[in-house]
Amino acid sequence: MAQGFENLGKIPELRNRILYTLLMFVVFRVGVHITTPGVNPTALAQFFSASNSNLFGLFNMFTGGALARFSIFSLGIMPYISSAIIFEMLPMVVPSLDRLQKEGEAGRKKFMQYIRYGTVILSLFQAMGITYGIEVMRSPSGLPVVSHPGLSFMVISVIALTAGTVFVMWIGEEISEHGIGNGISLIIFAGIVAAIPAAFINALKMVRLGELNIMLLILIVAMMILVIGFIVFVESAQRRIPVQYAKKMVGRKLYSGQSSYLPLKVNTPGVIPPIFAMSILLFPTTIANFIKIPIFEGVSRYLNPAGVLYNVIYVVLIFFFAFFYTAITFKVDNVADDLRKYGGNIPGIKPGKSTAAYIDRILNRVTFIGATYVSLVCLLPTILINQIHVPFYFGGTGLLIVVVVAMDTIVQIQSHLLYRNYDSLLKKASKK
Repeated sequence: MAQGFENLGKIPELRNRILYTLLMFVVFRVGVHITTPGVNPTALAQFFSASNSNLFGLFNMFTGGALARFSIFSLGIMPYISSAIIFEMLPMVVPSLDRLQKEGEAGRKKFMQYIRYGTVILSLFQAMGITYGIEVMRSPSGLPVVSHPGLSFMVISVIALTAGTVFVMWIGEEISEHGIGNGISLIIFAGIVAAIPAAFINALKMVRLGELNIMLLILIVAMMILVIGFIVFVESAQRRIPVQYAKKMVGRKLYSGQSSYLPLKVNTPGVIPPIFAMSILLFPTTIANFIKIPIFEGVSRYLNPAGVLYNVIYVVLIFFFAFFYTAITFKVDNVADDLRKYGGNIPGIKPGKSTAAYIDRILNRVTFIGATYVSLVCLLPTILINQIHVPFYFGGTGLLIVVVVAMDTIVQIQSHLLYRNYDSLLKKASKK
């Protein structure tokens, strides 16, 4: 496989997919630096520098630095994720949507169109809230962030932010279709990775100025390396359920039964639970920080990312989405039916409902372990960094997303290489 990676440039389709993905990254990064019309960049930079809270740091990380510039991509991909969450839950209570999901490719396309419409609606509401809040902001020196607030700025800003979110959604879908990897996850990945150089440069400046101990910085880097190794280890782990296939008569030959296994990943949903949980928590608290109304400010204080309540809700949401996403993507009844259809069975377990119940029980245990692992990775590094008061926002959640998305992308590249090698072997065999 290492030799295959060396020959990446010799596979036209894979090379084009990787280049297309990188091109979309460039387009995304250019959009991050395009400020919304009517905003004073100097005053905005001063404001965020003075109020660089954990909340703004987290949201800014997920938008790739767009929020700090109030660019056209300030909302990022979060409205799309929130819309996807809503529409993934609706089929449980709306029978027509449940039927739509079962209509094959045509139903899936229509369902995705509904998610896009939901993204536009959520973007409009979020854009209005953020625009209303930024109009009254002033820098520490007294400069207004918006030079000419009013109806015209509100309309232009809402249109720009909504259009920016739709464009980011389009970039993600284009990467998924014509590039390599999951486009939505890679958009978040690109935003986080883009902040790494600035975070390390900032840490080095603090060391040079004596604000940060060099040994403490080494400890943080060592902790990150250990967490990365732990993530790779757990993401590669599987719970293998043994499967025995019955003997088959093909023509006049009797083929003996084969032994195989059903692999269950420890973290089946991947980065979906922390991303969904973060999107739900960041939405109300971000609006609360922009709109200066007592009830919203109270919500913001209670949902401080460094507070106990925020972290407890975060863990609860991670567990909820881990079980929820696993349940809707891994249909145990379908797996049990497929095993029975192809003559497979789990030793000691009756085919049919008993097999489905057994797989479901094992899957629930594995999902619980996976959700616990995700919670620990997302919280522990962030809590430790908050305790030692280091302004370094590349915490556990960012590490998990970067490592898991990178691993998934590498797996897709390996699949393309394997298909290419298999296709070459078939051609050689046909020539002989």
